[in-house]
Amino acid sequence: MPTVAEKLITAEEFAQMPDPEDGSKQELVRGVIVTMPPPGFDHGFCQLNVGAILREYARATSSGRVTVESGVVTEHEPDTVRGPDVAFWSYKRLPREQRIRGYADAAPELCIEVLSPGKKRRQITEKLPEYFARGVLRVWVVDPEDRTVTVYHSPEEGRLLHESAVLSGEEILVNFSCPVKAFFE
Repeated sequence: MPTVAEKLITAEEFAQMPDPEDGSKQELVRGVIVTMPPPGFDHGFCQLNVGAILREYARATSSGRVTVESGVVTEHEPDTVRGPDVAFWSYKRLPREQRIRGYADAAPELCIEVLSPGKKRRQITEKLPEYFARGVLRVWVVDPEDRTVTVYHSPEEGRLLHESAVLSGEEILVNFSCPVKAFFE
């Protein structure tokens, strides 16, 4: 008996879909919707800390926008839309006056993923090549359990920072620095 091919969803169709009623999170992976359980308390607490610290920086420097759980298109045909926990777009990549409906055409300079029991490091490392191929310049993987941040400059190169270290924004977040431990307090 012949099988029926599953209809692949586009990023535009995915953007128009309602949020799941059960509170679960979704990403679009090569045209297929992948559902994940909502993150736990530690994840949400850490995500808010990171987002608030970056938003404060972005506002103080008028340098860009910070989003939480906004879709980032990483592939086309079939489409993939990933949902980093926090992302930063400079005004150079995404002009201040540009209003975004759905997903931005430009990739953010920085994506931050927060690990949780439901989101393992292996799942994050699968996303890294997609982020960098799309034009993301840095990925921070924040681990609330180990209280560390791994800074990726490429999918293969990550630098581990412990909570006693100071995280630099390098050339992406100019003059930004933050104690790693601030993400967990």
